[in-house]
Amino acid sequence: MRWFLLSLLAFGCPAAELKVPPDVVVERGVDYTSIPHGKLAMDIARPKTPGKYPAIVMIHGGGFSGGTREGYLPMALRLAQNGYVAATVSYRLTPIVQFPLPLHDVKAAVRFLRASAERFDIDKERMAAIGVSAGATWSQFLAVTRNMPQFEGNGAHREQSSSVDCAISFYGRSDMRRAYEGSRNAADALPPLLGGDRMNALDAHFLASPLNWVTPGSAPILAIHGTRDRNVPFEQSVWLVERMRGMGVEAELETVAEAGHGFKGTDEERAFARALDFLNRKLKPTLLETRRLLVNDHGPGGEILSLAWPSGRILWRRPNHRGTEVSALANGNVLYIEDPKGVITEIDPDRKVVWQYKTDKVTLVSAQRLENGNTLLVDDAASRVFEVSPGGKVVWTVEKPEYKGMAMRRARRTPAGTTLVAVQVAGLLLELNPKGEVIRRLEFPNRMPAHALPLSDGGMLIGLAGPGEVRRLDANGKTVATFAGGNSTARMAWTSGFTETPEGGLIVSDYMGSRIVEFDAKGAVVHQLKNLTWSVTSVALMK
Repeated sequence: MRWFLLSLLAFGCPAAELKVPPDVVVERGVDYTSIPHGKLAMDIARPKTPGKYPAIVMIHGGGFSGGTREGYLPMALRLAQNGYVAATVSYRLTPIVQFPLPLHDVKAAVRFLRASAERFDIDKERMAAIGVSAGATWSQFLAVTRNMPQFEGNGAHREQSSSVDCAISFYGRSDMRRAYEGSRNAADALPPLLGGDRMNALDAHFLASPLNWVTPGSAPILAIHGTRDRNVPFEQSVWLVERMRGMGVEAELETVAEAGHGFKGTDEERAFARALDFLNRKLKPTLLETRRLLVNDHGPGGEILSLAWPSGRILWRRPNHRGTEVSALANGNVLYIEDPKGVITEIDPDRKVVWQYKTDKVTLVSAQRLENGNTLLVDDAASRVFEVSPGGKVVWTVEKPEYKGMAMRRARRTPAGTTLVAVQVAGLLLELNPKGEVIRRLEFPNRMPAHALPLSDGGMLIGLAGPGEVRRLDANGKTVATFAGGNSTARMAWTSGFTETPEGGLIVSDYMGSRIVEFDAKGAVVHQLKNLTWSVTSVALMK
């Protein structure tokens, strides 16, 4: 069935309509703390299989005065199916209470889950918070007020920590002092929470702004926000992320173009996929670090990096003087352009140089190790494709002066012995025979092809821009599959590099979008790293 995610679910989900998957257990109405004249409760969804799972506190929205926890049970079920214990919580609302009492409540919810870890199969060392709209302000607070006892309140289980390891904010306010401009509901929602409007309760607006409590010890936050949000302007997430990064704290921003307050359709699915990927990387890194990914940074940092994938943890890095390609060799070595002005280097698993080719008066943009032990190179300065032996002797060369200045990019030798070479500005992919003659031209006007990977069946994969996509072509040049593209939730800008996964999917670098995305064989997003500081032109899975 289709699970509805975040589209203003304040009306709740009646119990009769909730279909619990067979691999999930749900406990409803679990009391977690006492308050004057009553108790607060949560609904908990967890995997049926016994184990120790990360826990997530889910905090509903509703303008600080409404909403119910039941509305987020469908999302909790989906998280439980992905190996999480997800608890949707009730908390006190305005006008009955003011700040910081709702924060005291959600902190009590975190403490309760830690205290009840054995009962609900929770790994108390791995905790997160997800908040939506008003609830997102409280999830932000959970991330930025770790080890701040003044925010704990008088709830139960004070012996437990209320800290979370990460938080997700779906279109939440971070700065109450700047929350009125561009918002159609702030003037109604905020004064009851803060004891007055901005003019009469300015100090309260300052204290109730999560970004004012960011410290170097804050937990990472993923902010997901639509650019056309008329309740909580998009800038609220931008300010939060900028403040956190300024403090040296990891923060990510998922911008949903043209989306308003609440997501639907492909935006909804994209938001959930992004949230799940963030949770997996932060709460399950050792479980996910099953692969090693090589990344080429062509930006100012100029380096190649080895990452644990998909967590993104950096294992090692090495300068490349802003080269453009790195590749993983079958013997476990790494081949890369160390200096585009004339140095190709091969290093072993201990990162010791075992081979180099040096030349001059060139602009090297491509390097492929061939089965015969030679290395296929591209010199963009001369629009030349050439092959060198292990001893550094040029054994084959082809120049195409008609394409000079048109950005000749990566070249790849096919199983048939021909050579594919991309000419980016011309929008062309050329296939050359051993004599250097063009035997096929594939045209991609204005799509900036930079890389084509020949396949054993005579087809190929080719990366394009505007929109970014990787196409799978058959031997006749017909498109048979597409990864990303204009209709995809991934919405890539420029697929600069890609590498195949053993399962038939792809890991793709988005040069302009500052991210790396893994797709499964059907083109669905599996993992992604976003908001990268690198300009990634090439990626390769270690063998």
